[in-house]
Amino acid sequence: MGRKKVLAVIHTVTYGKRLLDILSLLDADFRLQVVFTAPPHAFGDDVPAFFGRLGSAVLPWEQATRMTFDLALAAGPRGVERIDAPLITLPHGANYLKRVVGGADAGVAGLRRQDLLPGGRLPAAVGVPHHAELRELARSCPEVLPLAHVIGDPVHDRITASLPLRAAYRRALGLSEGEKLVVAVSTWGAHSSFGRFDALLPRLIGELPTDRYRTALLVHPNVWAGHGAYQVRSWLARCEQRGMGIVPPEADWRSILIAADFILGDHGSVTLYGTLTGVPILLATSPGREINPSSPAAALATHAPRLSPTHPLADQLDYVSREYRHEDYAPIRSRITSEPGRFNRNMRRLMYALLGMGQPAHEPVTVPLPEPVTPAAWAPGRGEASA
Repeated sequence: MGRKKVLAVIHTVTYGKRLLDILSLLDADFRLQVVFTAPPHAFGDDVPAFFGRLGSAVLPWEQATRMTFDLALAAGPRGVERIDAPLITLPHGANYLKRVVGGADAGVAGLRRQDLLPGGRLPAAVGVPHHAELRELARSCPEVLPLAHVIGDPVHDRITASLPLRAAYRRALGLSEGEKLVVAVSTWGAHSSFGRFDALLPRLIGELPTDRYRTALLVHPNVWAGHGAYQVRSWLARCEQRGMGIVPPEADWRSILIAADFILGDHGSVTLYGTLTGVPILLATSPGREINPSSPAAALATHAPRLSPTHPLADQLDYVSREYRHEDYAPIRSRITSEPGRFNRNMRRLMYALLGMGQPAHEPVTVPLPEPVTPAAWAPGRGEASA
C-alpha cells in the first residue's frame, strides 16, 4: 500500500513538543507515514532522547534533505529550505512575544524575513495564531501574506479543554485541599526569570510556610539544553532537597500550570498561557527591550503585579490573591488566539489540503491533558528531605 510521507522537522525539544499536538491530528490514518528529522541546532542536544521516548522513525538530517516528502512541518526556520516538500511553518510558542534589538537580526522573532523566508524560499503555508499577526506580516514580509493561515493555538485549546480537570491534576500531584501550589516559570535568555533565580529561589524555599505552600519550577528546555541537565540539576539540588518540585524538560508542564494557585513568571509563553488558568500571576522580571510591544506579553507586563524584593513573599501572595480579577485579563487572553477552540479543525484542514487528500470523517476532538507526573521531591518522605 502506497502511503504519503509526512516529515516533522524537530530542531529542539520545545519545537518537538509543539509539533506533537499537530501530528496527533494525523493519528489512525493508514494512508500516511510520519517520520522525524533533526537539523543541527544550538539547543538540540536533547532531541535524540526525545525521539527515543517517542519511539519514532528518525531520518538523519542529511538523508532527509536528499528525499522528497508529501508534507513537512516545522516550528523553526533553520535549514528547512533544504527540505523537498510543501512546508508549513508554525510558531513554537504563544503568539510572537520576543523581539531582537539591534543588528541585522532585529525584529520580532518569528515574524522577521529570515524566519518567514528561510534561505529565501517561500513555504507552502504559514500558520499564525491571531488575525492581528497579518498586519505585521504585511509590513515585514508582504509576499508571505497570501500564504498565511490564521489557525489558532493548540496549547491554548488543550489548556482550555483541561481546566475542568484541575482538581484531578491536584490530586495526582498529592496536593491537599488547603495547600497552595506556587509555580515559578522561566523562559530562556539573560533577562529571563532563570537569570535571577539566585535571588528568587531562596525566597521560594525559605519564606513560604511548608504547611501551607508547595513550590514547583518550570524552566524552559533551552536552559536545560544550553547548560546541560547535570549543571541545571546541580544548581537546583538544594531546592529539590528542600521540597521544591523540579519539572524536567521532557514532562508536560501544562497540567501542572493548571494545578497552580499562583504563577510567578516572566515574559515567556508559559507565563502568558497562565492567564488562561484563572489564578494570580506575579512577574519576577519583564524586560521591555525583549518584548514585542504589540504582543499580549506587553499587555501582561503593564497589568500583572511585579514581585517586590523587600516585602515578604507570603504577604505578596495573599495580596495578589485578594486583588486578582479574572475578567481583567480577558483582553490579554483574547490576543493569544483569534480562533479559540478551532485549532484542530483549521490545522487538519490545511494539512490535508496540501496533501491533496480528503480528511478523515470524524471531528478532530481536542483531548484533555493527561494527569501530571509527580516531581521526585514530592514523593513519600519529602517532609524528611525538606526538614
